[in-house]
Amino acid sequence: MCGIAGFIGQGDEKVLKTMTSSLDHRGPDGEGFFINSNVGLGHRRLSIIDLETGNQPIFNEDRSICTVYNGEIYNFQQLKNSLISKGHNFYTKSDTEVIVHLYEERGVNFLRELNGMFALAVWDAKKESLLLARDKMGEKPLYYSLTSGNLIFASEIKAILEHPSVKKELDFLSLAKYLNYEYVPSPQTIFKNIFKLGPGEYLTYQKGKVEKKKYWNLEFHSDSTKSQEDYLRGLDEHLNRSVKARLISDVPLGVWLSGGIDSTTVAYYAQKNSSEPIKTFSISFTDPSFDESKYARLAAKSLGTDHYEKTITPRDCLDLIPHIAEILDEPLADASIVPTFLLSRFTKQKVKVTLGGDGGDELFMGYPTFQAHQLAKFYGKIPSFLRNKLIAPAVNLLPASFNNISLDFKLKRLISGFDYRPEIRDQIWMGSFQPKDFQQLFSPAVFQEIIGENIFKSTETHLKDIGGESLENRLLYIYQKNYLQENCLVKTDRASMASGLEVRAPFLDHELVNFVNAMPAKLKLKGFQTKYILKKLMEDKIPREIVYRPKKGFGMPVAKWLKSELKDFTLSLFAREEINREGIFNHSYINQLLKEHFAGRKDHRKLLWTLMIFEIWQKKWNN
Repeated sequence: MCGIAGFIGQGDEKVLKTMTSSLDHRGPDGEGFFINSNVGLGHRRLSIIDLETGNQPIFNEDRSICTVYNGEIYNFQQLKNSLISKGHNFYTKSDTEVIVHLYEERGVNFLRELNGMFALAVWDAKKESLLLARDKMGEKPLYYSLTSGNLIFASEIKAILEHPSVKKELDFLSLAKYLNYEYVPSPQTIFKNIFKLGPGEYLTYQKGKVEKKKYWNLEFHSDSTKSQEDYLRGLDEHLNRSVKARLISDVPLGVWLSGGIDSTTVAYYAQKNSSEPIKTFSISFTDPSFDESKYARLAAKSLGTDHYEKTITPRDCLDLIPHIAEILDEPLADASIVPTFLLSRFTKQKVKVTLGGDGGDELFMGYPTFQAHQLAKFYGKIPSFLRNKLIAPAVNLLPASFNNISLDFKLKRLISGFDYRPEIRDQIWMGSFQPKDFQQLFSPAVFQEIIGENIFKSTETHLKDIGGESLENRLLYIYQKNYLQENCLVKTDRASMASGLEVRAPFLDHELVNFVNAMPAKLKLKGFQTKYILKKLMEDKIPREIVYRPKKGFGMPVAKWLKSELKDFTLSLFAREEINREGIFNHSYINQLLKEHFAGRKDHRKLLWTLMIFEIWQKKWNN
């Protein structure tokens, strides 16, 4: 796991080293550079495989092809053996070297053969062409900017901002999307003219011409000839193979174990493929509505792992929140990034690589929102005058509970998004502000810049790609494209990389993803039973208390802290003079949200936290 940066066009060694140095947290073990005329490739290394000879950049035999890369290729040994049989010579034992030789053989088509997580850059001196590419599921990030005839790229935005040709200019439409989604959906970022390369995409730059294409995408083609038993056997085989492949490492390795079914499933297959107890890591909270530690301990005891647990105090989290922009160079309002960072830092004390459970909810319909869509079908049969005049007002009068995923919170979210089509309704449930809030939230000048813009355009673009699939598959596609790839994986990457820790996600093996996406939706959500097929597979392998326990999100008691420990900090962030100086938001509207939340009349945790993260980010990166 590493960080990469570079350019084609204006730049020199000093610029490249400055860009690359901004990523030293991603690769504290070393650095490397390639400079040739107007091309620069830089690398920061976190040594995982081939500790002695795997330094980058790496070249082919005649040094006409050069690569820098961030990630792991899990099938590199098979690919390497095939390349050797075709006459290629290797000078390292690393997975990186496979990239240059496979590129020689297949051109850009080599990307389809890689099973792993990666962001890479390949310079072809003979063609004078630069290739940028990301892995199929988007585990590793890659950003780029095209400005003044230059192409600049990096693993994180902060490195791009170090290039002298790049200007920091806030994109207000992207800000509006962030306030709705809680992240900025691809391909935009919070800055104008800085973009994300999407999962399963590549970009080529040759003699001033840019071309961007997909080389892989999610597919949903149900196979009606298979029985439930066929899918159970296949799921067991895919999970076992995926976890086993991700245990390859030349440094100590562990597993994150929250005590939920996803992480416990990963730990089960990891322990099954290990000759000694695997190391597992979890954190506990003093707030019982957020704490999962007893389940993590139960899972560890059942599997016989070498378990490590750390209790996180409110002070640990509170001390980190004002500095969260150090981890994020683009706003991301998922509060679980704080405990994820603390877990990463704790894990790094013992190991350098860990396996996590990212993807389980998005593959197997594990979120309460999938159940809510079932409820919405019944709710929609109630006459509209009863819904609008009786039920909705009654729900909105329910006392606000600041506990984790409380009943009133779920009912109010259900009502708030009902009038939208299901795929957009889901985004309303998961996000923060709605477009109808923007006129009150934004200053008049900013509101004029976004008025009439379609905030949901990226979601609608994805829906065009998925075509005529069932509603269930459309929802799964949107979750995997939006919430998983734009939120969860970004959170995990930034929190772990800030600690110099590599996280691998077995659920995101593209072959496993294809297999699960081909299952009938009724095997994932059966009635109101989420993750049905995964639970059936694991019910005789891990404790049933874990398999069938209610879902508990991995987060913090933000709602409570905003009106107590975080109150002074919150008020200072939203001070009238600060908000007016920035000229982006309407202070009186924010003040109304604060008063209602502090009084306990309404739970505005999502709205206030989303605004807070932007304000923290703004002070760090956009001043």
